[in-house]
Parts: sequence; C-alpha cells; structure tokens
Amino acid sequence: MTMSSSEDIQRRIIELEVEHRDLDAVIETLIHDVRHEELQLRRLKKRKLQLKDHITLLRMELIPDIPA
Repeated sequence: MTMSSSEDIQRRIIELEVEHRDLDAVIETLIHDVRHEELQLRRLKKRKLQLKDHITLLRMELIPDIPA
C-alpha cells in the first residue's frame, strides 16, 4: 500500500466517522421527538450501521498482512 492510498483511507475514515456522529445526533433528536416517523428512524439507523461497517473495512485495509 502506498503512502498516498494509506492517507486517502485515513481521510475517508475521518469523513465517515463525522457522518456517523452526525447521524447519531439526528437519531437522538428524532427519538425524543414524539412526532417522529418510524420508517425514517429505521433508515437512519440502517445507514449508521452501514457507515460503521464501512469504517471497519477501511481500518482493516490499513493493517498490513503478516506472513504466517
């Protein structure tokens, strides 16, 4: 892995983490709003889980392969 691709991955992880935190805040706000729509809330939670999975995959790419 080249230095620039490693830096690109790090940058992308940070972007996704920011989006994940933003979604968390939106979800918390919706939960406390009596008039929230369940479908919208479920979609936001699903997107949040997708972001978490994507972040995990990107972090795994940064770990070098160790020969057995």
